[in-house]
Amino acid sequence: MVPALRYLGSVYGRARGAFSGGFLAAGAPAPGNLWLLCQGGRRASTSSFDVVIIGGGIVGLASARALILRHPALSIGVLEKEKDLAIHQTGHNSGVIHSGIYYKPESLKAKLCVQGAALIYEYCNQKGISYKQCGKLIVAVEQEEIPRLQALYERGLQNGVQGLRLIQQEDIKKKEPYCRGLMAIDCPYTGIVDYRQVALSFAQDFQEAGGSVLTSFEVEDIEMAKESPSRHKDGMKYPIVIRNTKGEEVRCQYVVTCAGLYSDRISELSGCNPNPRIVPFRGDYLLLKPEKRYLVKGNIYPVPDSRFPFLGVHFTPRMDGSIWLGPNAVLAFKREGYRPFDFSARDIMDIILKSGLMKLVFQNFSYGVNEMYKACFLSATVKHLQKFIPEITISDILRIQALVRPNQQ
Repeated sequence: MVPALRYLGSVYGRARGAFSGGFLAAGAPAPGNLWLLCQGGRRASTSSFDVVIIGGGIVGLASARALILRHPALSIGVLEKEKDLAIHQTGHNSGVIHSGIYYKPESLKAKLCVQGAALIYEYCNQKGISYKQCGKLIVAVEQEEIPRLQALYERGLQNGVQGLRLIQQEDIKKKEPYCRGLMAIDCPYTGIVDYRQVALSFAQDFQEAGGSVLTSFEVEDIEMAKESPSRHKDGMKYPIVIRNTKGEEVRCQYVVTCAGLYSDRISELSGCNPNPRIVPFRGDYLLLKPEKRYLVKGNIYPVPDSRFPFLGVHFTPRMDGSIWLGPNAVLAFKREGYRPFDFSARDIMDIILKSGLMKLVFQNFSYGVNEMYKACFLSATVKHLQKFIPEITISDILRIQALVRPNQQ
């Protein structure tokens, strides 16, 4: 069985044979050092690497960039199943730079979000990548929401979010003249950016540092080599064999999996635990017509309800000047299905047989029914939006493509 390493130098589990290297999978940091990995040296051939990262989205590319900048002696390759990089979750998101207000104090999510926001602004400044620090209002429109809003404000302060303040109706109007609300959290540190542009910049940094990117390489199998390839000068130096759907293969010492909506399947291929399983949810957005963009200046969010797994419908400005309204959250019938009728029999069977979907449904039945209703009837979504900006009407909005986000079960 090969040692399956969760981070560099930290043992996670065992799978498929025995050798001196191991698999790397995303997870919580663990103690350890990098001495084993750093012995890898330079790449022996175009198909052999010290480290291979599966997934060319922003997580995979950020991981590749960090590894090669910290360990320039290593040969590192990124494998991406599509012909272009960063076109799924990285290219299908609202583009918000979150400040870290939502997460439990002292949690890793809270720390990473606060630190990550600062780092993304710093990186964009260094690289000349455009962003807008347009801020966010989290608005209470009902009296019963105010205690939750105040608790969220206290959480943000504990997390070290910059510039937070509680504001009343008159200050809400100063920030967002067309928004109604009883009280709001003003979060000026929230921003927007094109994350695909950021990811492609990561890829450029990685390649300029000597890394390799292989696109149109859809991983089908990961296994330990049973013997050295004939005339292979490095023998069993690269004992992990990664094959794609075309029968091509890449060899390496270590594998890092960053496969997005397919992370559970790739984890299973690598010999690691596939749990938690991915359940895909589609989020449909509406688009405010250009002549109505004046109604929204920055991000406007509802007060989240901890009983439900999603933040709710919100107003999101984009880098191109457009305004997105949404999303809802409905079960998708395909992992990368961005249209309502996209369908994959395998994905559906996985959802039914392998995930905790039924538990999720029973826990959030009324919420799920409401989301399905809003997905089918535009007027229902507009009615919710009017709680915040009463001037919006059905004639002011258009439908646009959906996003697909994982819910881990």
